Amino acid sequence: MGVVYIGDRAVGKTHLALELAGPQGNYVRVDLVNQNYQNLQANLLNLDGTTKPTQTIEKRSLNVEVRLPIGISKIPVDWIDSPGELFRRSWQSEHINEWQYFKEIVGKSEGIFLIVPPYREILQPHIDPENYITRQQWCNRFNRWAEFFIYDCPQARRIVICLNKADLINCEIEQEISKLNYLPHGSSMNWLQRHNYVFNSYFQPVKYELEKINQSRYGLSVRCFITSIYHRSLLELPWIYLASYLV
Repeated sequence: MGVVYIGDRAVGKTHLALELAGPQGNYVRVDLVNQNYQNLQANLLNLDGTTKPTQTIEKRSLNVEVRLPIGISKIPVDWIDSPGELFRRSWQSEHINEWQYFKEIVGKSEGIFLIVPPYREILQPHIDPENYITRQQWCNRFNRWAEFFIYDCPQARRIVICLNKADLINCEIEQEISKLNYLPHGSSMNWLQRHNYVFNSYFQPVKYELEKINQSRYGLSVRCFITSIYHRSLLELPWIYLASYLV
């Protein structure tokens, strides 16, 4: 199967996908199946640029093409928009068919691309923390994703977890970009080194959950990234990684 693109509520999945689908790609370009970029944008965004709320589970098909040293790698992607209440038991019991549909799609996928938001404690000082969840709430949400990956994703071989909105994190973003930057020949870090750096910098609060996912079965690998719609190199990095291993 291909890759599913999923994430938390109001995490920026739509803007991230739209930015990736834009024409200014470096190593990654997106082919929108049965639609063009302008129509997709109109369907997903309000006139003021905010994202239209998702009331039900919606699946959109994308073809992601990644330029690797060995040639072009093509990744079929199911982009799944879901209500923010997806993991609430009350929602699952009231929407049994939709919940089963979601599990069926994700459960058959070899690659999973999960988008998570930053938590309050790592934001820049000028960012209003009230618009973001606390580290403990973030960990609680992540634990639900971890349980889902372990018990409901038997076909997954690669799980990519992206901490989105990296431009809001209290870090030297240009330095992070320079460290993590991908070059076809001569990158300063390999994929494991990039993962270890991002994990140690941003994902320590869920160390135990990540270890549980990695140890849940043979052949499964989890890698952590940071992403931002304002930094194309960060945006493309996890897709280049997936294309390198799902060929």
